[in-house]
Amino acid sequence: MQIFGIDVGGSGIKGAPVDIRTGRLAAERLRIPTPKGARPKAVASVVASMLDHFGWQGPVGCGIPARVKQGVARTAANISDDWIGTDAARLFSKASKRPFAVLNDADAAALAEMHFGAGRGLQGVVLMLTLGTGIGSALFVDNALVPNTEFGHFWLRGRVAEQYASDRVRKEENLDWKTWAARMQEYLTHLERLLDIDAIILGGGVSKPSRSEKFLHLLDTKAQLLTAELRNEAGIVGAALTAGRLIADQ
Repeated sequence: MQIFGIDVGGSGIKGAPVDIRTGRLAAERLRIPTPKGARPKAVASVVASMLDHFGWQGPVGCGIPARVKQGVARTAANISDDWIGTDAARLFSKASKRPFAVLNDADAAALAEMHFGAGRGLQGVVLMLTLGTGIGSALFVDNALVPNTEFGHFWLRGRVAEQYASDRVRKEENLDWKTWAARMQEYLTHLERLLDIDAIILGGGVSKPSRSEKFLHLLDTKAQLLTAELRNEAGIVGAALTAGRLIADQ
């Protein structure tokens, strides 16, 4: 069964049809830059054009960088504050004339990793972090998702954590991998003070082997430390998987 998955980020909107039985993309993904300001109507227009590009007419799952309850965005991270209080599922459905399921983007990526990737078979407390424009987080307890965590938003050294240790900050401040890894170590140590974590999965662009080999050996955690297997496709796959589950439950 194929479902279309979309991952809305602060810098890009990515999407593709997904075979939700295997977790593999059924076509090459399309990436479109996020419109400046990332306001709801502008993003919805891009999403609709993406679906038109693929000629997709069925249901769609979409992850956005916000806490989402029953399709409504409750916060906004690296997108316009206009999203707060917006019924994102309804907005996307109206703009595209397709049914939508909407969830937090990090939750979407983590669901994919737990189902198809590095999280398969893991028990106990599992935390996934998506390192990119910001730091997204998703927490599982015995394979049950605790939705809408925002562990990238606590304070660390006088800054919001994602403004201190995200991959975007590494690039903007031109940090070498050793310096950035030291910041990430501080961040992970703080998380392990707060949570009794059994495994941590690092996702986003830095999970690629060509990048992770530059810093992973510099990190020291009590929890098992893993890199995501689905990498930048995880958000797309998890969004599609969520939409597929909602359809099955109806």
